[in-house]
Amino acid sequence: MKNKAAEDPDTALSCKASKKCVAILGLEPFQKGRLTIVILGASGDLAKKKTYPAIFDLFRHKFLPSHVSIVGYARSAKTTEEFRGYLRPWLEKQEKNQSLIDAFLACNTYFTGNYGSVEDFARLDTFIKEQEAAVTTCKDTSINNRIFYFAIPPDAFLASARSIRASSTSSSGFTRLIVEKPFGHDLESANQLVSDLGGVFDEDHIYRIDHYLGKEIVQNLMMFRFGNTWLEPLWNNRFIGSVRITFAEDFGTEGRGGYFTKYGIIRDVLQNHLIQVLSIVAMEPPPRLQGEGASNFIRDSKNNVLRSISPIDPNEVVIGQYIGSDGKPGYLDDDSIQGDDKERAKFCPTFAQCVLRINTPRWHGVPFIMKAGKALSKKKVEIRVQFKEAPAGAFMFDGEHMPRNELVMRLQPEEIVYMKVNVKTPGLENAPLQTELDLSYKQRFAGVYNPDAYTRLILEALRGNQENFVRSDELLNSWKLFTPLLEQLSTVVPLPYKYNSRGPAEADQMAQKVGYVRQDGYRWHDPTKNWLKRTATDG
Repeated sequence: MKNKAAEDPDTALSCKASKKCVAILGLEPFQKGRLTIVILGASGDLAKKKTYPAIFDLFRHKFLPSHVSIVGYARSAKTTEEFRGYLRPWLEKQEKNQSLIDAFLACNTYFTGNYGSVEDFARLDTFIKEQEAAVTTCKDTSINNRIFYFAIPPDAFLASARSIRASSTSSSGFTRLIVEKPFGHDLESANQLVSDLGGVFDEDHIYRIDHYLGKEIVQNLMMFRFGNTWLEPLWNNRFIGSVRITFAEDFGTEGRGGYFTKYGIIRDVLQNHLIQVLSIVAMEPPPRLQGEGASNFIRDSKNNVLRSISPIDPNEVVIGQYIGSDGKPGYLDDDSIQGDDKERAKFCPTFAQCVLRINTPRWHGVPFIMKAGKALSKKKVEIRVQFKEAPAGAFMFDGEHMPRNELVMRLQPEEIVYMKVNVKTPGLENAPLQTELDLSYKQRFAGVYNPDAYTRLILEALRGNQENFVRSDELLNSWKLFTPLLEQLSTVVPLPYKYNSRGPAEADQMAQKVGYVRQDGYRWHDPTKNWLKRTATDG
């Protein structure tokens, strides 16, 4: 059956603005030639839970050519058939059509090898070339594109990159590396990693993935800011009193305490995910957001924010560690924390809140409060922009308190954007009532394809778009901010807070001290539920 867009010139022309239509028509450059995606660490948790489901999502929505070859590379000894059986249950979580799963699995093979072996990667190169030669249906058989996804520990990055450079790069197409975090443990290790990888591949070949940059609300931030006339003039210290970026999980480490003890919440969340979100919220308008040069324009603007932040003041930092409550175990009760790590775990924060000060004319004096924690009372990730109080509001309305407006952009568990505004209480009263102007994605865009962050970012890497990946100077400037703080906190015992609480009370007190006003009593109205059935207290 022919594609309707392909046989109707008018339909095809109207489709060209849509990247999905372009993908269906097979017009994207990476689709024209042969394409091989190699997943290093294919037998690991990250690959089966995130990488393969994301690639499968691209496949089932026709963003990948039917001739794509996906090679799983790991040290575990498996046959291709065994590996396909291993992947199937993870694909069935998102798709019930067995024929579609079978078609995807047919594109997958498995290769056993060591990450640091030039010889093994030379054998891999021979294997890939054999598969490439078998593809005769693509538009241009002279192009052989390759992407290597590093779902492996950081200590294997350099050896793998060197082996790929020596034995497995394409001579007739692009070779790109998608590299997973952590990107170092501190400034010194990050510098070393950047230097080592930079000595093997140019920055243009390296895609450092931070999946928060692939989330719908984060990707929408630039359109929201710069595409709306009313908002950008208000986006400064004349009107905004504070900005708070929150990452909250309602569960603890649950068997991952041994891993978590080596990193802590600052390295795990603040230094990468939240600082990337902050840089987009606070950046100056780049010359272009799409088209030629946009990738570097955007990353230049983000990096300028990082370079404008003052050293973090330890007096504006609160760290905590959850303790057992209501039958839930405390962090130190995690059985996976063993041996020498037990002593080290006593100093490991599972909660952190810090204030960042951006020294630009736009943001001078506005506290940016970043907060992250495990075992908190609710699960959410959000950006909360709190505006200053309405001038002379109390006088004009005869002493009535006018709550501050807030723009709330929730990244998860569901994408929501709402503006807290003041209106008159319905009926005969004249008292102010705080309500919201609401955009709930699940309700407003029901049925619209809204892929996972990993799906988006892998597609961007295939397209060669680097604006949603972390550039080396961004990475190093972030570590310059957090490494001194981590050194200062290394012997500080975190404050205890109960499992399923808001975290240490000192965090709320500090936020209030620097200018954030928490408005008790307000309830966000979920538009999918009865108006009287409100959610928990907002904020």
